[in-house]
Amino acid sequence: MTKAKPDFLGILSVLAAHEVDFIVVGGVSAVLQGAPIATFDLDIVHSRGPANIERLVSALHELGAYYRGQGERRIEPTLSHLASPGHQLLLTRLGPLDLLGTIGKGRSYERLIQAAEIMAVGSLRVQVLGLSALIESKEEAGRDKDKAMLSILRRTLEERQKK
Repeated sequence: MTKAKPDFLGILSVLAAHEVDFIVVGGVSAVLQGAPIATFDLDIVHSRGPANIERLVSALHELGAYYRGQGERRIEPTLSHLASPGHQLLLTRLGPLDLLGTIGKGRSYERLIQAAEIMAVGSLRVQVLGLSALIESKEEAGRDKDKAMLSILRRTLEERQKK
């Protein structure tokens, strides 16, 4: 059962406690960098290395994660699911968590890491995709919901660059 209001910090804390290698992307990344948007899930791109996948499975087990949209069936993610480049759309006891194998035009964890910034989130230090790279990935994705966010992200980037 998930909480009515997502606890993104709680999810990040569990991932960090299990030493999962990941980058926060999407709406939470934008919000952490000052963008005035609403977001309803936590999107991350994770390293698909075998040891990291094992740590991720352990973290997801602690979070009670299972796939969204499966009706009455409660399917939990496995090592083989998480090693794929596809998207894993999960519910956890702390809220929705989307595990993205790649974003934009096939940008994996290994390609995104150079564009990530380490940010303080509560007492955690978390890798967050920088706004410039987030904007590029939204442009590459080309979905309507991504296009709608672009002007806000660009303005936020301009404001940050003025400081």
